Amino acid sequence: MQVAWRVLVPIKPSSVAKSRLRPATRSQAEHADLVHAIQLDTLDAVLAIATHPLVGGLSVVAERVSITLPAQIEILPDVGGGLNAALVAAAALVQQRFPDDGVVAMVADLPALRPADLLTVLAAALGHRRSFVRDLDGTGTTLLAVAAGELLDPRFGAQSATRHLDSGAAELAAAEGLRCDVDSVADLRHCLALGTGLLTSQLVASLT
Repeated sequence: MQVAWRVLVPIKPSSVAKSRLRPATRSQAEHADLVHAIQLDTLDAVLAIATHPLVGGLSVVAERVSITLPAQIEILPDVGGGLNAALVAAAALVQQRFPDDGVVAMVADLPALRPADLLTVLAAALGHRRSFVRDLDGTGTTLLAVAAGELLDPRFGAQSATRHLDSGAAELAAAEGLRCDVDSVADLRHCLALGTGLLTSQLVASLT
């Protein structure tokens, strides 16, 4: 049987997300638009491979969603208690419904993500009970994957790469687009140099 991954992407409301990106915009409305563009480009990259046997479905984990999502994306509730608690609850729900599938938790700020690069990592993750991708900064995590029946045990936050490694997760090699999460204006510039999705590139062009 082909293993399918169920992908979870947590999304924060734009009012509290990516505060370090505010210098790139001129108003709260522009900041919200930029955050939304980054989130949607990330989700679009996952949806682009949604018909591949490796990808069984995509869910957003959020308390509320202020962007219009494609119909293929299911919204799972944020139970509160922080990012890791929300992912634990979402993963448990998905694993109960799809016990033969693995679970992937990935951040929503990867505007330079390419579908083929994500597929490559998902294929590599099949060889591990639990695995992760380190961000370009070297300290954070952009993706955490667990095989069917395994606990997600997410440790996102400060020094998450070290904490995931120490918890027994295998580190996976990945292309820059899957490692280029956007926390600052410098990160955004780096992603733009790699080539971002259409929404992010168009929005940034309009801001400049």
